Amino acid sequence: MTSAPKICIFTETYYPVIGGGETQARLLAEGLVANGFSVMLLTRRSDPTLKKIEQFGEITIYRLPPVGRGQLKKWGLLLSSLPLLIKLQRQYDLIFVSGFRIVGMAAVLVSKLFGKVCVLKADSQGEMSGEFFRDGLAKVGASPTGWPFRLFLGARNIILKRADAFTVISSDIATELRAVGVPSEAIWMIPNSVDTTLFCPVNDRRKADLRNKLGLPQGGKIAVYTGRLVSYKGLPLLLRVWQAIQRQHPEAYLVLVGTGGLDIHNCEAELKAYVEASGLQPSVHFTGSVHAQRVPEYLQAADLFVFPTENDAFPSSLVEAMTCRLPVITTPVGAIKTIVTDQKNGLLVQPGDFQQLCEAIETLLTSPKLAARLGQAGWRTVQDNYSAEIVTQKYIHVFRQVANTRSLQ
Repeated sequence: MTSAPKICIFTETYYPVIGGGETQARLLAEGLVANGFSVMLLTRRSDPTLKKIEQFGEITIYRLPPVGRGQLKKWGLLLSSLPLLIKLQRQYDLIFVSGFRIVGMAAVLVSKLFGKVCVLKADSQGEMSGEFFRDGLAKVGASPTGWPFRLFLGARNIILKRADAFTVISSDIATELRAVGVPSEAIWMIPNSVDTTLFCPVNDRRKADLRNKLGLPQGGKIAVYTGRLVSYKGLPLLLRVWQAIQRQHPEAYLVLVGTGGLDIHNCEAELKAYVEASGLQPSVHFTGSVHAQRVPEYLQAADLFVFPTENDAFPSSLVEAMTCRLPVITTPVGAIKTIVTDQKNGLLVQPGDFQQLCEAIETLLTSPKLAARLGQAGWRTVQDNYSAEIVTQKYIHVFRQVANTRSLQ
């Protein structure tokens, strides 16, 4: 295949749903179009107010049933996507699945039936091993080690391993794929990206203006977290630490940007209850749902970014904060180990460690020169490795390579 392959991107949820996976799918779709590719996108109609078919620029979005909120509804995409993938088969040469845990089977089956190329991306750890589903299964009294799920997982993985290629965002995920028999030559390491035109540093005057616009205090340091309000991001720990921080720094302010959303680990209500019970309302602000275009403003209005996650494959929100030249505090899990080097371009603390997190926040609140140095180094890290254009070019290389190899077979 010598010409640019026509791309179908398939993802469980998409813009205007806000999240790391959704943002990555949008950036890739827009980047491919900017580089002359034809792109269509399949996703679930997670909100009934969204149109079934919609045009965003040159990207046609097809939204499939089941419609509405609900954790189990995404499984319906296995059936609802098949007829549309078959109907639209002449409009694409390559199917790229962002987050293959559920919808990957449909994409692989259709690709084999109609001679299409299929590339699967793992958005999270445990997608192939089944660990990703553990908490969801527990809610219905099941386990990833139970024989019904193991039977399903084994059959699913036989299908998934027939994909032409896999892209991974961390070495841990690559190891997981190899452990179930995916050949190393079929695995491509490509990090997540950030829109460096949207996320960027601002000067002090602009920061003050943004604080005024967003209703944030002008005095004192502001720490910010952006992302889903879910327990595995370490947010219950962060609030306990913040209570201790307040005793020494009553002027410090914490902003939590986002909601719990549809995630099974949603802990938004618990976090708000803790803030109220602990008397932290004057120093902790929940923004609620924020439009994607306004997320950068909260980062640009802040002084430091706190992300004490306990389990993350590749957190886009961390890279976005670094792009805004914020000094970051995070944990060495997943791909973060390759993004942040302690004391070089951020501060690393162990997941769940109250004392380390408390000391790291204290350090950035009281050491402006260190904070500025870490922020600058983090910004440079992103410019060199994670800009949307750099990552898009990596995908274009993979798509062309895989498509050309397939055409020669």
